[in-house]
Amino acid sequence: MYNWVISWSEKKSAEYALAGLSFAESSFFPIPPDPLLIAMVTAKPKKWLRLAAITTTASVIGGMLGYAIGRLIIGAAMPVIISAGYEEAYHTAVNWFSNWGVWAVLISGFTPVPYKIFTIAGGAANMALLPFMIGSIVGRGGRFFIVSYLMHHLGSRYKDKIEKYIDILGLLFIIVLILGIYLLKFIG
Repeated sequence: MYNWVISWSEKKSAEYALAGLSFAESSFFPIPPDPLLIAMVTAKPKKWLRLAAITTTASVIGGMLGYAIGRLIIGAAMPVIISAGYEEAYHTAVNWFSNWGVWAVLISGFTPVPYKIFTIAGGAANMALLPFMIGSIVGRGGRFFIVSYLMHHLGSRYKDKIEKYIDILGLLFIIVLILGIYLLKFIG
């Protein structure tokens, strides 16, 4: 399935495929858009901003579908979550929303836990929609713009390393962000 997704990077309709994959992955599809985004930016580095924006926009809109699933039909969705092996991750995400609110969805853009689990959990936890969307834009946008920027500037020679370490890079970004907020709040 991974190779099938990557094969879309060479088609004329690649941007539509990227948007569709980004939308679907945020609520129900198992493959993240990062590999397709990486392949497309590698092939057309000058389009890195556009491709990151497409991925982010479609991911956030797909996240709203995941949110609606969690808010409206979590009872029907729970057997699917369990059979996919995400029950523990789902309960972790619900706890994160209870404890951290918008920070949970922002950070979810950089964790190895599938984003769709957080979108569904956000709806199930009755998180307010506007903060959910803002957290999704910042978290998912941060991830996809970082990936696109790195591919644009580092090129294909680092493609495998970026794919392998994207979650670690994202967590480092979150740590720097939290430290920056801490410094502004307590020092500034």
